[in-house]
Amino acid sequence: MPRSLRPTPSLTLPRAPWRWAVAGVCLGALPALVLWAPARWLATGVQQASGGQLQLQQARGTVWNGSARLVLTGGADSQDQAALPGRLQWQLRPAWNGLSARLTADCCIPATAPLQVRVAMGLGAVRAQVADGQSQWPAAALAGLGTPWNTVQPQGRLQLRTQAFALQWAAGRLQMQGQVQLDALGLSSRLSTLRPMGSYRLQVQGGGAPTLQLSTLEGALLLSGNGQWVGKRLRFTGEASAAPGREAALANLLNIIGRRSGARSIITVG
Repeated sequence: MPRSLRPTPSLTLPRAPWRWAVAGVCLGALPALVLWAPARWLATGVQQASGGQLQLQQARGTVWNGSARLVLTGGADSQDQAALPGRLQWQLRPAWNGLSARLTADCCIPATAPLQVRVAMGLGAVRAQVADGQSQWPAAALAGLGTPWNTVQPQGRLQLRTQAFALQWAAGRLQMQGQVQLDALGLSSRLSTLRPMGSYRLQVQGGGAPTLQLSTLEGALLLSGNGQWVGKRLRFTGEASAAPGREAALANLLNIIGRRSGARSIITVG
């Protein structure tokens, strides 16, 4: 065959070995990156999701096992903030359709009775189930949330109980199930010389139209009211008054927490 008619062999260059090396390193590093993701990544996510009102400061450890100082603030433009005593510890574990969380806090949630939450995700829906339990929190931390708490400056104990409690986001709607009970025990305020002013109960009952009820357990400051969630909005009507002989000691507080109507202070939300 003439030399000019012979097929010219194709020139094939081997792939650069460094490309395979880089790909191997990336694939090997990805599981390690997920496993050892720093706790500050979780802190950033919590701050963004809460609009800056809930912050995990001085975060240590990883996203999956870590601790931080839990700080409440009034938001991005607020100067108010309050940190809970000690640190908050968490453990997150992935599941096939979500994750589970186990929380303890030096001040408020003992390791023997952790707060446990199970989050499940489906098509267009997210469900968070809180295990039955109890925790105690300092009422003073509420001042970090800004108005009106920074004016009231509450002192006392908050005791939180949950029973078959769950939240579900589906089709743009928030649904609530179960019951949450918050007892505010031995409350006092810088706006009153009475110490304590009393103890109170806030009870939330889930269902098709979740309801809220406020009642007085004991004390000179008398609080009561009822509310209901309509769509995404809470509509609440209540009143506050002073026990006989305690009107002068509670006058400043009654002027702040609602609209005065004679001896009563009317509280409305929504």
